[in-house]
This record gives sequence, structure tokens and C-alpha cells, in this order.
Amino acid sequence: MWLLVGLGNPGPDYARTRHNIGFIAVDAIVRRHSFGPWRSRYQGETAEGTIGTERVLALKPATFMNLSGQAVAAASRFLKIPPAAILVLHDELDLAPGRVRVKCGGGAGGHNGLKSIDSHLGPEYHRLRLGIGHPGDKDRVTGYVLSAFAKTDEEWRPALLDAVAETIPLLLGGDETGFLNRLALQTRPPKKPRAERPASPAPAETTAAPAPVSPGGALAEALRAALSKPSSKD
Repeated sequence: MWLLVGLGNPGPDYARTRHNIGFIAVDAIVRRHSFGPWRSRYQGETAEGTIGTERVLALKPATFMNLSGQAVAAASRFLKIPPAAILVLHDELDLAPGRVRVKCGGGAGGHNGLKSIDSHLGPEYHRLRLGIGHPGDKDRVTGYVLSAFAKTDEEWRPALLDAVAETIPLLLGGDETGFLNRLALQTRPPKKPRAERPASPAPAETTAAPAPVSPGGALAEALRAALSKPSSKD
């Protein structure tokens, strides 16, 4: 059994923020694979279903982000799900918007939700890192992640979440490369149509200039013949 964890903050004030893309991605997966209804337990909201051949419990912690580990640990220990069968979906500042990476283990990279999970279970669980980009200044990070997605994010966000929901069976089945390749194909921007080359203008029609009459031509011969005739007398 897999434990599929989306990270975010509870409540409507945070529902559309960048920090909640983990919640939003798990919601998309639950809808795509027709999980059962959400239930309140393990200090969070859970839904059960099947993805491919894998039984899955989806979890959205009801604690705030920096306490996410409490809910993950509660579900993991009660259901005896080891860290190797836990996949955490979360926002990633160090990836460009719309980019995705898969990682197992390693540091938390300053992410408070991951830090909390590490403190309860250790770092050896799987992470699906969903890029949201960086504001460019570390002093702006908190305001950036707690702000709603911008209109320009709609150019990539819906397509990415749909693709993640569709291709997640590959990842849970152990085919990480296949998952990333299929995801890249499905989220690739459409090619712009090649600009049509303008038609070449038709060559302009030219009118041949009349040939010049040389002084020694037929007209001159006719004039000389007329002048050379003797005149008749009455």
C-alpha cells in the first residue's frame, strides 16, 4: 500500500496559493482515479483508492505546513506503511514553474513540511517536487509561496496537474523514467506553426521598345528612289 501525501495549509485562505500545490495535485489524482470520499482521520483528510495495481491512501494533513509530519507519521504507523512506500507531493522553489523532479531521501531544502516529516520518519521517503519558481530574493519567499497563483501560471498549471494525475501509475509502479518522459511529452508546449513564406511577386511585364530606324534602312532607300526620278514636262 502507498501513502500519497499532498503538502499544504488547511483552510480556504490558502487553497489557491503556490505553497498548496501539493494539496491541489493530490485532489487531481483522487478525482482522476475515482477514490472514495474524503474522511477526517490521522490528523488530516484521507481518501482511499487504487492506482494501477496499487492500493493507495491519499492524505492532506490538517495541521499547518510546519507540523505536516504529525499527520504523516500517524497514518504511516497505524497502517504500517514504511517510508519507502510514502510519496510526498510538494512545491519546489528551486525548479522553474511547471518543471517536475522525483527524489528519494536527501535534505529538506528549507521546506518546512519536509523538515517536519523528516523529524518524525527520517528522510528516506519519495518526493515529487513540483516547480513553482523563485521570486529572486530570499526575503520575498514567504510572501511569494503564500500568494495565489498568478494568471500567467494558468498557462502551465492545469496541464501539469492533469498530466501528473494521468501518469502517476507509472511512478507508483516503479517506472520513474517512464513517468518523467510521459510527463514531459504531455506538458510540452505545442509547436508554433511555421510562418508562411510570402508569395514571390510575378515578374513585371515589359513592352519591347521599337527598334530604331537606321539612316540606311528601307525608308531612306525609298526616299532616294523618289528623288532620283526625272520629272515629266506638260
